[in-house]
Amino acid sequence: MDNSPVRMTAEETLSENWYLLKKYSFDLRRRDGSWQAQTREVYDRGNGATILLYNREQRTVLLIRQFRMPTFVNDYHGYLIEAAAGLLDNASPEERIRLEAEEETGYRVGHVEKIYVAFMSPGSVTERIHFFMGEYQPGDRVGSG
Repeated sequence: MDNSPVRMTAEETLSENWYLLKKYSFDLRRRDGSWQAQTREVYDRGNGATILLYNREQRTVLLIRQFRMPTFVNDYHGYLIEAAAGLLDNASPEERIRLEAEEETGYRVGHVEKIYVAFMSPGSVTERIHFFMGEYQPGDRVGSG
């Protein structure tokens, strides 16, 4: 007997332009045992990782500035200050975050410490982010970032 609270009834691809946007139709079991038909659009862009790079002695962190179109269309100038991050693209979270940190900040990161994993916007996006911390020193700079 299937005890799942969800019965999938239909799946439709709406877009594969940037990433994958699908519409799911399903029945959801309610607390009283009855089933309720629902539909949701789900955006799948893959999972990612982010890192807060810090220097204990200088009491500083490294952040980057990037343009983000969704913030622009939501009545904001579009530029955000954020921690280095990127999609996993079939790499381990630890491997990917070291590569992203170097690409975005110019600093080569040695040891990284995983802090937690979280879904960032679970109401509509599948993305799960792996959060890391890592220490940097001025001599770790290998590029412009």
